[in-house]
Amino acid sequence: MKEDKELICVIGPTAVGKTDLAIELAAELKTEIISCDSRQMYREMRIGTAVPSKKQLKQIRHHFIGHISIHDYYSVYEFEKNALTLMETFFREHDQLVLVGGSGLYLNALIYGMDDIPDPDPTIREGLIKRFETEGIDSLRFELKQLDPDYYFSTDIRNPKRILRGLEVCLSTGKPFSQYRVRQTLDREFSSKIICLDRDRAHLHQRINSRVDQMMAEGLQKEAGDLLPFRHLNALKTVGYRELFEAFDGKCSFAEAIELIKRNSRRYARRQITWNKGYEAGMWINLDQDRDPLKSIIQAI
Repeated sequence: MKEDKELICVIGPTAVGKTDLAIELAAELKTEIISCDSRQMYREMRIGTAVPSKKQLKQIRHHFIGHISIHDYYSVYEFEKNALTLMETFFREHDQLVLVGGSGLYLNALIYGMDDIPDPDPTIREGLIKRFETEGIDSLRFELKQLDPDYYFSTDIRNPKRILRGLEVCLSTGKPFSQYRVRQTLDREFSSKIICLDRDRAHLHQRINSRVDQMMAEGLQKEAGDLLPFRHLNALKTVGYRELFEAFDGKCSFAEAIELIKRNSRRYARRQITWNKGYEAGMWINLDQDRDPLKSIIQAI
């Protein structure tokens, strides 16, 4: 099956224009779209995650958009399992499927596979989160260093998610997290082609700023206000909500929060671009320079 089944991955930084191009491509190929955005999956976070409009969703069928709640536990492992199940069914009748999104870890899970890491005990996870909220990150870092020094010295210890993930596996299984991270690439029953979208940097930053203004006009402040009681949930620890929560706390004005959202979105875009450069076999398209990017993609596939 692998020879004639293909996943075409349209990736790129936030606000680059992935959604519009992916819809055009899916329409041209008469196929459907898998969303690979770890935040668009939450139904309560529509504005702040730039979920495709109702019109766009009617044009092409999308999967994994708004299918879970912020109160649900969902991870990259669930995404990998669910997406592969969907693809197995889809590829029985179709040869090509389009994936679009900016979550590199989720993309890697789908095309390369994830290490077989056991699901941690939910009680242990909840306890670690409470410790993080009351004690801060330092005590958790110290414990991780004792339990799994290999992982501690190889990960970003400034990132609470990495610390919590390592600890919850160590405490749930009794084994170091590093022992499970073998990073074996699995053989998939489909081939993948990665299309990396980019723009001239000044224009990309302008588009990011404009998108934030549009989100505010559409009601992002109210959406964030409605979600304020649930700010402790992992799903909401993201750009767009985090800054507005600070404004609701009176730590900054809403005007300052908007500027912070723009700045942090630009920083996030830079990290996405850096990640995407790791796809050495990817096809890069600058949307400011290519007059007909859809034609370029069709020719390439």
